[in-house]
Amino acid sequence: MNHSGLHTVDFIVVIGYFLLVFAIAGILILRDRKKSSEKASAQYFLGGRNMGWFIVGASLFASNIGSEHLVGLAGAGASGDFPAAQFEIIAAFMLLLLGWLFVPFYLRSGVFTMPEFLEKRYDAWSRGYLSWVSIIGYVLTKISVTIAAGGIIFTALLGIDFWTGAIVVVVATGLYTIFGGLKAVVYTDMIQMFILLGGSLAVTYYGFQALGGWENLSHTVDASYLNLWRDSNDSAFPWTGILFGAPILGVWYWCTDQFIVQRVLAAKNIQEARKGTIFAGYLKLLPMFIFVLPGVLAYALSTGANPVLTFPVENGETVYDAALPVMTLQLLPIGVRGLVVAGLLAALMSSLSSVFNSCSTLFTIDIYKKYFPDTSEKKLVRIGQIATGLLVILGLAWIPFLRILDGGLFQKLQSIQSYISPPIAAVFLLGLFYKKINAKGAKYALIFGAIVGGLRLILELSNPSFPVVFSWFIDMNFLHFAVFLFVLSSLVLIGVSSIYKSDYQVDSNLIFQRTAGLVTLEKLNLSLSALLVGLIIMLWYVFS
Repeated sequence: MNHSGLHTVDFIVVIGYFLLVFAIAGILILRDRKKSSEKASAQYFLGGRNMGWFIVGASLFASNIGSEHLVGLAGAGASGDFPAAQFEIIAAFMLLLLGWLFVPFYLRSGVFTMPEFLEKRYDAWSRGYLSWVSIIGYVLTKISVTIAAGGIIFTALLGIDFWTGAIVVVVATGLYTIFGGLKAVVYTDMIQMFILLGGSLAVTYYGFQALGGWENLSHTVDASYLNLWRDSNDSAFPWTGILFGAPILGVWYWCTDQFIVQRVLAAKNIQEARKGTIFAGYLKLLPMFIFVLPGVLAYALSTGANPVLTFPVENGETVYDAALPVMTLQLLPIGVRGLVVAGLLAALMSSLSSVFNSCSTLFTIDIYKKYFPDTSEKKLVRIGQIATGLLVILGLAWIPFLRILDGGLFQKLQSIQSYISPPIAAVFLLGLFYKKINAKGAKYALIFGAIVGGLRLILELSNPSFPVVFSWFIDMNFLHFAVFLFVLSSLVLIGVSSIYKSDYQVDSNLIFQRTAGLVTLEKLNLSLSALLVGLIIMLWYVFS
């Protein structure tokens, strides 16, 4: 038995996972090198635009779920924050919105990136703004946090030094991302999805086995531990914020963020892209049961006269975020532990490879190609590969600053994305429906939204003493603030566009036209979408 709590068999399972991922990536890289393609950039950055619905949906799900996501959701369940599952459920709605509303516009416009779409709809300034905001946000948050999570997993579960673990994950993921492009990313995502789901289902199964079933769970924990809804004045998850604020953040993340949307841009056609989003919508109903619920099970198994599990305690407080590692090491049998660790690494590597590829695509297409428009296709691919390598280095270089920034402060830093997303969502969403909205309105809305969101973040961090009349701005729940900022940004967007008229004729492919037939009647897709909505409503009712 290894000192980390894992058996030799578990390590064999983890090594087998790495070998499988590299084998698949290697086959794809060698196969694509044998093909001659006139559009090398489309092949590298969008996988040749020929992905089927299953690959698209699996990649949407796997790239979204990171290791820190997994650990955080289990920790939320253990600490009684069951409504955290609402963000996963709301995501299913947003995926339907992506498939039925946004996908036709994106694919008909033929763009590689979301900033490129903004330029076609508005102007070059909007494109530049979104490009730089996205890249900086990816490096400071998604890349560095995911790398750090990988190092923590290696230390906690495999007994390997933090930096060694972080470098192994980054180098391994960076290699197949650099050489394989998006096709290697999405196909490995598909395999990682199965490993991720398998490991998570194992945790849930053994948790219920140890506790004695659902009935024992409902009798052991307080009813609030299995309730998706909180009062409107709840500090963390008010129901008003869930219903009105979370969808705004969801529109930005699921419908306009390059990290996610790049998968549907790679689909062979609108129908396949739409099927992929619907499939991913069904998958997003699973996290409540296989990520959050295991946390509740871990809490239930740690209570009573003879607790089965023991949580670590730091500074006199129980570390609920350790729910998943605790269950893995204290509850699961040999071999299955290795599967769960492989699932954690799958979540980590799929998120990391996705953000590497998306970020390099933004830099190459939106920034480099803008200044060097005559660059050959092959050179664009090389630039994308170099950009990915630089992102790996930047992500590693940023990790030491995480400790300087302190845990709570770094979490605040991540909320930058929450404070800038409402104006971006407004510019995209209203831009599809309202032809008279122009570049001037978009520019002022984005700047105004960034200033208001940045002010909220600065005041939240500095925590100054303000008269009660102003304190609402700082104390407002972040989901309520998202609604507030979205409304303000929309008013600026419409108001400025009305004042400054534009002669620019918007391409009809970029706005909603009732006669254009963009939302085609596909009976199977409509039926599956309606069933998904029904399942969501049922979950809301059952867990209320």
